[in-house]
Amino acid sequence: MNPFSQLDEPSRRDFLSNTAKTAFGVTLGGASASWFSSAEAAEAIAAAQAQGNGKAKNVIYLYMAGGMTHIDTFDPKPDAPSEYRGPIKAISTNVDGIQLGQHLAKTAKHADKIALVRSMSSTQGAHSQGNYHIHTSYTERAAITHPSLGSWANKLDPNRLKGTLPPFVTVHSGNGHPGAGFFEPKVAPLPIGDATKGLQNAKRRNNVSEAAFNRQIALRTKLDEGFSSKFKKGQRGIRAYDEMFNSAVSLMKSKDLEAFDLSKESPDTLAAYGTEKFSKGVLLARRLVEHGVRFVEVQYGGFDWHSNNFTKADEMLPVLDQAYAALLTDLEQRGLLESTLIVIATEFGRTPKIDSDAGRNHFPKAFSFALAGAGIKGGTVYGETDKTASNVITEKTSAADFNATIAAAMGLSHDQILYSPNKRPFKMGGKTGQPIADILA
Repeated sequence: MNPFSQLDEPSRRDFLSNTAKTAFGVTLGGASASWFSSAEAAEAIAAAQAQGNGKAKNVIYLYMAGGMTHIDTFDPKPDAPSEYRGPIKAISTNVDGIQLGQHLAKTAKHADKIALVRSMSSTQGAHSQGNYHIHTSYTERAAITHPSLGSWANKLDPNRLKGTLPPFVTVHSGNGHPGAGFFEPKVAPLPIGDATKGLQNAKRRNNVSEAAFNRQIALRTKLDEGFSSKFKKGQRGIRAYDEMFNSAVSLMKSKDLEAFDLSKESPDTLAAYGTEKFSKGVLLARRLVEHGVRFVEVQYGGFDWHSNNFTKADEMLPVLDQAYAALLTDLEQRGLLESTLIVIATEFGRTPKIDSDAGRNHFPKAFSFALAGAGIKGGTVYGETDKTASNVITEKTSAADFNATIAAAMGLSHDQILYSPNKRPFKMGGKTGQPIADILA
């Protein structure tokens, strides 16, 4: 019996929609901006490569959700009063003059690969707004959703949209991610909810033969033939849906699905990254970029430490330290570090002064980010905060500047203007963002 013979029309639509969304995390609601031509894209990339370096072919973006404390990690102040410093000590690294918080001992051995930006500053002190601002370079608005960095990266270089794997994957990011914003679904992220389970529902059911599956695909094409011929040419959403569906089917049949399978890794590699959920996500990110995925974001949640800051630091920071150091080592050994940019970001810092509950609160005024790998001058520090990490005193850096720096490292034009459906201009580097030339290799 044909396994799909009793599907009614709504169920059939649900099946098609879920298949496409499963493989590429897309929906077709909302309008999208128009693509510029291949010639325009090539010209923009050439200009960007003249500005930046274009060494970063792939990006692994590690997002510390909740607002990671900067004074306990990337910007320690060993000479600050105890009510700021707390019990966490500063440790030396393999670069003279650069110190990190004591929980980043493994990372300290890789400081020569890392550029620390200690002068991040924002006005967005709430989680949702801060998260959105860091990811998009823009302030959150009810009337529009701006694209995030991974979607920008693939939009600005459409020539990379090849193969069966999606160009942008998010891991453990939840529902608050801005995704592709007003861009086409083809540059939207594929969301992976659990790295250990990989890409779920992406294989043909065991009780459905390949021949039966192919018959259903052919039947779907035949049934939609009249509708598509009438509306496809003028309806962007219909074209995009067909593209996503066909891509989903191709991926279901592809050996590239192995990229999502952590069981392919050796026990030693699994142990090197660690056993935590975030650790598995970082390892998955390495597998994905190794297979050609351009932009992978992995979220590590739970940094909103309004109380018991130091107990939580003891629990969470070693997980980040182990996975991050393992990633740098692994990429270097595989010859991928020279083509992969690794980012650590968060929505804001934490108050340097410790409160009565031994916690730190939201603090967008000053915080720190890190970049490593392709296109980055390792062993460098950009910007400085005062003696208590409370104020940026040199090289104040915005989210837009930081995102423009990522664009430059990727050889993309941070100031290439693309238009939203209502014809408003937007850029990957925001309204005023400029790359940080001092940390670009």
